Amino acid sequence: MCLFCKIIDGEIPNKTVHENEEFLCFHDINPAAKIHVLIIPKKHYDSFDVIKPELMANMTKFIHEVADKLDVRENGYRIITNIKEHGGQEVNHLHIHLLAGEYVGRLVGAKK
Repeated sequence: MCLFCKIIDGEIPNKTVHENEEFLCFHDINPAAKIHVLIIPKKHYDSFDVIKPELMANMTKFIHEVADKLDVRENGYRIITNIKEHGGQEVNHLHIHLLAGEYVGRLVGAKK
């Protein structure tokens, strides 16, 4: 069983921000910004590469709810998902990082 499945099952404690029947959002234990949360589906999917578009539609709505709950929509936030080894994925369970609460930089090559 993967790390995030153990969190979902309650075997590993977390600081929950928001949850519903399909998704869970909790604080990252190694934050890269003032606000750094992880958003995961409660059903195991290895990565973004294997999900159906319907799941992302539901996840988008959930991410909006999280952003509202954290009060970060006005100033902005970054969402990131890493896919497989070359994409930097460390836990093989689909997860979205939401970073906010301060300027979180810009992507390489992006114009400011």
